[in-house]
Amino acid sequence: MVERPGMRLIEGGTFTMGSEAFYPEEAPLRRVKVDSFWIDEAPVTNAQFAAFVEATGYVTVAEIEPDPKDYPGMLPGMDRAGSLVFQKTAGPVDMADASNWWHFTFGACWKHPLGPGSSIDGIEDHPVVHVAYADAEAYAKWAGKDLPTEAEFEYAARGGLDGSEFSWGDELAPEGRMMANYWQGLFPFANQCLDGWERTSPVRNFPPNGYGLYDMIGNTWEWTCDWWADKPLTPQRKSACCAISNPRGGKLKDSFDPSQPAMRIGRKVIKGGSHLCAANYCQRYRPAARHPEMVDTATTHIGFRCVVRP
Repeated sequence: MVERPGMRLIEGGTFTMGSEAFYPEEAPLRRVKVDSFWIDEAPVTNAQFAAFVEATGYVTVAEIEPDPKDYPGMLPGMDRAGSLVFQKTAGPVDMADASNWWHFTFGACWKHPLGPGSSIDGIEDHPVVHVAYADAEAYAKWAGKDLPTEAEFEYAARGGLDGSEFSWGDELAPEGRMMANYWQGLFPFANQCLDGWERTSPVRNFPPNGYGLYDMIGNTWEWTCDWWADKPLTPQRKSACCAISNPRGGKLKDSFDPSQPAMRIGRKVIKGGSHLCAANYCQRYRPAARHPEMVDTATTHIGFRCVVRP
């Protein structure tokens, strides 16, 4: 068999996908079968993405000025290149308003993750961030790879522990051990940093799961190639022997955000949670967790990894 450095071969199989214990979009539990595939051991790093940019001259979405025609109601002066940067608040805030901690920062991009004046010097081994879906897709194509489906990602993230809440078992911090980079404390103002990191951390910094994969949970959310659907595909017959084979997500036309009817920008599924997931805000540091993200969105907590299908 051809060896693929930096990747792991995940043998195909059947597993229980989803959860009925946390968020409604994760339900129902369903049996899913996936074929064998290779997946990157860790998220794509700043150093790897820099090599891609150097080889191709690629310019990311966050580095391009947005066209006001694509964004009805855009405020004057906002048609400048930039990206969303997380800023910790001074104290408790309205948790229903994410603008309290997310700030569109002009000049923020993958090589200036906190905005002008910041750089990736010293964090070359951290996951690349501020990558929109097209950026991740372009890198994958250049590398001769693809982006994972939602089912492939979840199957790999579980590491062979079918039905467990986390990639490592059913306890978030077994015997107090930090198993992933997530927010410990009250989000968005009090991070205890028990895991040692305020923001992203080097890939492979935490223990691998049962498949030898790192950072499948926490650190950064990761793009999948599936369009978002509020309710995932389920078997037509509710029987233990029935499983959906290699499911794909919804359709572009059904992926739009109903709360923004004028914004016709599709949403993809992101998986894995990030360093901003916390017990009091976003318990999505689990394999079953899923979230919709507009394909043009770039932030300080979204990255990606690639797959190769035999």
